[in-house]
Amino acid sequence: MEHVCVLYPCYFHAGLRRAQGRRVPLDLAVSDPSLADLKTALKKCGCSSFKTEEKHHPAYWHRREGRVVVEYEGPKRELVRKVARALEVKKK
Repeated sequence: MEHVCVLYPCYFHAGLRRAQGRRVPLDLAVSDPSLADLKTALKKCGCSSFKTEEKHHPAYWHRREGRVVVEYEGPKRELVRKVARALEVKKK
């Protein structure tokens, strides 16, 4: 694994503010993203990934929502936007 990015479901959660951990604009956010949704979106983007369900976002230590580790060459911001666009299908 050369370059990895860690993605948490809270990055895409429409119910959170940016200060609470959301990393995408509201128009790209979804109501309740899950690890399975992230894995599906990453597969659509052609990214290699694996999920770890026992991990959690540091700010949300009480929620064991998991995380996805992605092999990706490029800026994390670009990856987050790609995944958010792939997740948009869930929103509709």
